[in-house]
Amino acid sequence: MGSYYGFAILAILLFLATFDAPIVAIFIKSRFVKGDYCFFGLFGYFILAFIVVNITYAMGLYNDWWAIVPCGAAYLIIMLFVWKPFSERARRISVFSIAGGAILIVAIVIASSVYSSSLPQAREEINLSRYMPFGSYQNVDGELTYQETRAARLNGESILSLDDYLPRLDGATALYPLYSAFVQATYPPPEPRHNMPEYSPYSCLRFDNIESRTLVACSRTAGAFVNLIDGYADIIFLMGVSDEQRQIAVNNGLELIMTPIGREAFIFFVNSRNSATNLSSDDIRRIYSGEVKNWREVGGGYSAIRAYQRPAQSGSQIMLEQIMGETPIVSAQLDQVHDTMKGLYDRVANYRNYRNSLGYSFLFYIRDMIDENRVKFLSIDGIAPTHENIANGTYPFANDFYAITVRLDGEYLNPERAENIDKLLDWILSPQGQYLVEATGYVPTGGDMPS
Repeated sequence: MGSYYGFAILAILLFLATFDAPIVAIFIKSRFVKGDYCFFGLFGYFILAFIVVNITYAMGLYNDWWAIVPCGAAYLIIMLFVWKPFSERARRISVFSIAGGAILIVAIVIASSVYSSSLPQAREEINLSRYMPFGSYQNVDGELTYQETRAARLNGESILSLDDYLPRLDGATALYPLYSAFVQATYPPPEPRHNMPEYSPYSCLRFDNIESRTLVACSRTAGAFVNLIDGYADIIFLMGVSDEQRQIAVNNGLELIMTPIGREAFIFFVNSRNSATNLSSDDIRRIYSGEVKNWREVGGGYSAIRAYQRPAQSGSQIMLEQIMGETPIVSAQLDQVHDTMKGLYDRVANYRNYRNSLGYSFLFYIRDMIDENRVKFLSIDGIAPTHENIANGTYPFANDFYAITVRLDGEYLNPERAENIDKLLDWILSPQGQYLVEATGYVPTGGDMPS
């Protein structure tokens, strides 16, 4: 913050110099000297403008350069009256021209801002209750009303049925429909209850009365990993873990066990009006390193690329980091980082500069969990992110996703549930478990539909 104060003091001094120059010029008779003072003031004003804009950027605020326009117009008008370089008629024309131009610029900026704020912006994820195991009960006119689940079902009776010492499950948003289907196939049905049932994705595994109340949650990637490390979750379902998360496990003396249970495509997408259809793997790295900033450089139209990102430790950001490898990811502005995948999707789908936005996520989430898909999936290295290309391994950004557990000195953190944890993991890898992977919309570990 010290540098900000230094900038502020310098800005104030320059502003005073700028403001004083035309005042001093009023008392000077020589037009030549008047002009020198006025031009000195104008020079100081542009320095001030530059510093103000850079301070707003450094503090992570929006670029308010347009707010300087009316101030600059007023300053020019003052100089015209003080210096009087032209005839009175020419000065009036100049004044009206400067004022009119400033008003037009401000009007355009304000209209653009109003339009931008009118676009829908999701700050929450989609409603995961639609995928709750065994369906959900909604309070309709004071009565609990059953709502059918969207979670996939087996085509027969499960060979695994768990009753006691049920493993606690958590995971990423995009994988909740899948582990919800696992629960529905192997766990006992819950009692009808509107207030936070034990299988609700919005429940909290860290409650003290966890044994009788909460068994399954969706805390998203970062939260689920913390719950696993702290022993509140027995199995978590994630697309992957970051190097930092691996180090956390090591620091806690824990062995991280990652069991691949399916495959999924990590996709990049643009607004449906964007002319781009394909990017190379190298294009992705060059864009997200900041080397490439215009679509024209990667075969698109002439427009600056607005590349959105997710926060660190989110599942999709971890995948981007893996793709980037040793190439550092450029820091994004605050308004280009979205806490939820739905928020990022909505910005790409609705952003007013339709042709320049770029986002990323997982195929199932965008294709199946969002009801209205208004974006265009990009091919990578000429390969489209289809189910077939994920299964045959040709799509370059197809990766395993995992059921993750931890052990301390060879034992689960909750040994009383160890037998059922192993049973559930074995069942997930069985034909029935892999059938649900396929039925949900993912690719089984073997790539083909299990019999």
